[in-house]
Amino acid sequence: MKTDTLVMLAGPGKPTHILYHALKNDFPIETVVLEEPVPRTEFLRRRIQRLGFFRVLGQILFQIGVVPYLRRISQKRILELMKEFKLNDEPIDEVKLTRVRSVNSDETMGILKEIHPSVVVINGTRIISDKVLNCVPSKFLNIHAGITPLYRGVHGAYWALVENNRKACGVTVHLVDSGIDTGKILEQQVVEPTEKDNFVTYPLLQLVTGIPLLKKAIREVFENRIEIKPYPEGRSRLWSHPTLLEYLRYRIYRGVK
Repeated sequence: MKTDTLVMLAGPGKPTHILYHALKNDFPIETVVLEEPVPRTEFLRRRIQRLGFFRVLGQILFQIGVVPYLRRISQKRILELMKEFKLNDEPIDEVKLTRVRSVNSDETMGILKEIHPSVVVINGTRIISDKVLNCVPSKFLNIHAGITPLYRGVHGAYWALVENNRKACGVTVHLVDSGIDTGKILEQQVVEPTEKDNFVTYPLLQLVTGIPLLKKAIREVFENRIEIKPYPEGRSRLWSHPTLLEYLRYRIYRGVK
């Protein structure tokens, strides 16, 4: 294994760009293995199988009816956070990218076996399969937008606020296993949304809070001194996207934006 080397396994999008630029000056990133997005029809079919047609329909209505509006009214806040934390969301230089169909492909495993990085950072990908996690003796790390295991899945800050559980509105850096956000905890921190924040800015707040935690965890892996943190008390639950009716109800009656 190459000492103090890092590979990213990532999905497309600005969060991946931000994370890459935040890490590249501190750590030797060998490559960013960028997977193609799951085809929309396949994505919807799987979600309907898991959640049911009508719930998924409600989620789609929320995504097309509310999220674009929230993005428009949040541009000033997003720019404010980008400037305050000196974030860079410019596209990653193509020479640093290795494009694959899936992070779980044989091609991905071949890349990891060739490089043998000490750390693999995950961001915005499919669930990583056991065969990939076990193909090299690397530590796979992830920033999760929620306090695990209480808020696994997506939009952990939003759901914590819905439950009036501000002490669990935060971010986790954890070791990746084959479960969904079930890996051992390396770092956790609460975030403090302001009145200017809402559903579309909570993830950015979590990302900027999680980046220093991830850097700390990477250094500890490099120095062979990682420390596993205890799981917080509470019921573990896997969360999904809100439906249109859920969002409206929680905004009107609980004030959660």
